[in-house]
Formats: sequence, C-alpha cells, structure tokens
Amino acid sequence: MNRPRVLFADDHRLIREAFARLVEPECDVVGAVADGLALLAEVPTLRPDIVVADIAMPLLNGLDATRQLRKDAPDVKVIILTMNEDADLAAEAFRVGASGFLLKNSAASELLQAIREVAQGRSYITPMATRGLVENLLHVPGPAARPVELSVRQREVLQLLAEGHTMKEIARLLKITPRTVAFHKYSMMELLGAKTFADLIQFALKGSVVKTYLA
Repeated sequence: MNRPRVLFADDHRLIREAFARLVEPECDVVGAVADGLALLAEVPTLRPDIVVADIAMPLLNGLDATRQLRKDAPDVKVIILTMNEDADLAAEAFRVGASGFLLKNSAASELLQAIREVAQGRSYITPMATRGLVENLLHVPGPAARPVELSVRQREVLQLLAEGHTMKEIARLLKITPRTVAFHKYSMMELLGAKTFADLIQFALKGSVVKTYLA
C-alpha cells in the first residue's frame, strides 16, 4: 500500500482539517465526517483503507462504529482517537476491532507513524496508554449475573460515558453536578458487576443499554 486512503471521523471541523493537512504528504485523504452514522454510511462509497475515528462522536460513538465496521467492512483498519489515557479504554478499543489507539494530545507527533504501522497490517498504541494494557486485554469479563434495570438518568450518563465524554462534560450537558455523575457511574458499576470503566461500557453495549442507533 503506497498511499493509504484515509477517512477522518471527528465532530470538530478544525481537528479534521488539521489532521488532514498533517497526513496529506503520505496519504490520500478521501473524506471527513462528523458523526458515527455518517462514517458507516460513507465507508462503502469512499472506500478508505484506514479510518481515524474519535471515540466521542455524536449519534454513534467510536467504539460502536468500530464494532460495526468489523462486520460491514472488515478490511478497513480503524485508529481510535481519544482524550482519555485510561488503558482500560485502549483495551476495549482493541477488543472491538481497532488497529490503533492514539491520544489527541500526542496525535500531531504520532498519527503518521500509527498510519504507517496499521497500513502494514500491524497495530499501534500510543506509549502513553500502554501501562496495564496487557493485563486488561487478557481480562474478559463474564456476563452480568442478573438482568439490570437502570434509571433514565443512569442511561443518559452511561450513553455519554460510552461516547467518551468526561464527567465534567456530562455534568454540564445534563445540568447536574460532577459528584452526581460520579455517583451514577459507580452505582452502575456496582449494579453491573463491572470492575473497570471498560467493563461498564462492555456490559452496556452487550446488554443494549447504550443506544447504537443501528436498529
């Protein structure tokens, strides 16, 4: 693959444009979309080799979009972008089918390297998120022991967490305090038997607690 075809998915236009300029010397940028549903819709037409996708996209988060791409377009490689350094999140990204994991604050120096690695069929993870990753990748949580019913507010919080929002951002969006968001998060982890944040998201996705907008 001489010049990989790259599609960007991020809801911030300036970020999409900056990353496109960054990779253009070595890649053909075939398009840019602002949400997860648009990403799934455009892949068959634009035929990218690599998708660079933000986790916190509207309508369909990056993890769900990656999971769906594994089914719809298994030859397309996905590099996940996030602001979150949590190794649990990196592990979850690879579990759902991503080939790369980058932090936005290091993407300027690592994105081209990640694209080169992924284009050659290898995986890439930013060094900032490698601590504890092997342990997390080997940990596969079992199913919840019993059906769990979440409140409307808990579902709202879980949806926003799955989209990659921070607790402060969720508090602002839902007009509640960060302490209340944290309370809902840890209450849900207890209810679902989740030991880590990644477990919480995985349980939610498996149980269709989080909206995927693909029905």
